[in-house]
This record gives sequence, C-alpha cells and structure tokens, in this order.
Amino acid sequence: MASIEKKIFKHSILLPALFVVVLWLVAIIEHTLGVSFHHLGTYPRTLKGLPGILLTPFIHGDFKHLIANSVPLLVMGAGTIYFYRALSYKVFTIIWIASGICLWIGGRPSYHIGASGLVYGLAAFLFFSGVFRRDTRLAAISLVVIFLYGGMIWGVFPLWPAISWEGHLFGGISGFACAIAYRHQGPQRKIYSWELEDEEEFLDEEPAENSHSSSGEKDINYTIKS
Repeated sequence: MASIEKKIFKHSILLPALFVVVLWLVAIIEHTLGVSFHHLGTYPRTLKGLPGILLTPFIHGDFKHLIANSVPLLVMGAGTIYFYRALSYKVFTIIWIASGICLWIGGRPSYHIGASGLVYGLAAFLFFSGVFRRDTRLAAISLVVIFLYGGMIWGVFPLWPAISWEGHLFGGISGFACAIAYRHQGPQRKIYSWELEDEEEFLDEEPAENSHSSSGEKDINYTIKS
C-alpha cells in the first residue's frame, strides 16, 4: 500500500515539475538569445492575440515573474493530481483554455503573459472542491491553500496596472466553475454505516394510519421516497 502511495506521489510531482521545466527553458532561451516572446502572449480581441490563449502560460516578463509562478504551480499542480487523479487533467486543461478565452474576450488591450491564470485556477479549484465535498482531507488542503496563498485574493482586483488582474480573475473563475461541475466526481466524503442506517430507518417509517376520520372514512396516506 505504501509503495502505491509513493508511486502516486512521484507521479503527482513529475508532471507539474516537467511543466515548470518547460517554462524555465523558454525563459532561458529568451535570455540566452536576447529575444522576447511577449508578442506571443494574449492580446484581447485581436487575431494576433489568439495564439496567446495557449501560449501565454509559457511566457514571463523576467525570472522574478517566473519564480513567483513556479513554486505555486508545483505545489498546487501536485496537490491537484495527487488528490483528484484522472480528473486533474480535465481540470487543468479546462482552466488553461477557459481562462485564456475569457482573457482574450475581456482583457485590457495589451499583451498578457504568465502562468498566473493557471495558478489562480488551481488554487480556486482546490479550495472550493474541499468546501463542496465536505471531506476532511480535502478541507485540510483548502486551509493549506488559504494559509500559503491567501494573499492571492488581492491579485484579482485592478490595484496594480502592470499586473494582469484579468488573467488572475478569469483563472479563479474557471477553477471555481470546475469545482462546481465536478463536485460529484473524483474523491467523495466517506459515508459511514450509521449514516446509511439512519437514512434507511427514516425512509422506512410509515405514517400512522388514522382509522377514523371526521368524515367516517379512512385517510389515505402516501409515502414519497427520494
């Protein structure tokens, strides 16, 4: 059992790590060759900005910007894969594409770059999934997300002109939508036997039949089971 969990943990770390490595390779190529890929970012409501829907997460302004996104991508990417397994790939893809499309439609007329939309989307998914599922383990993950990245909430407001708050906002909305859409899939709260017994007893109860009504006829009682 321990070996299986160890394999799952390694798998959970591997894919986010590979994704972050690709981000670093892109940044190193830019720095080494003295080129900029900023023009491949999302430029809202223009044809030239359409490729950015897919490419924006790979492009960063500088290494400081990249470092700020690398750590939370590793942490929350690994957490999503570990706890949500196969569902995590759907969630990651939907957040990536949906936040990119929304940014292209509703962003300011400027180039938007960086993987922050994915970071905010994964954070929102992990937090709200834990809340919706009422699972103690997943609720604990929600608390960890709040503790480590609670300050991210300010990033969805237009407080700093140089920061794409729209990318943060649309990423968070996409993660929230995934948490709602997939709340009945993936890990679920354990239902204990005593809960099932209580429900069965409740459903099996029949209302007491009144043998005499005021009209002298028997009342007809109905039991509706959901």
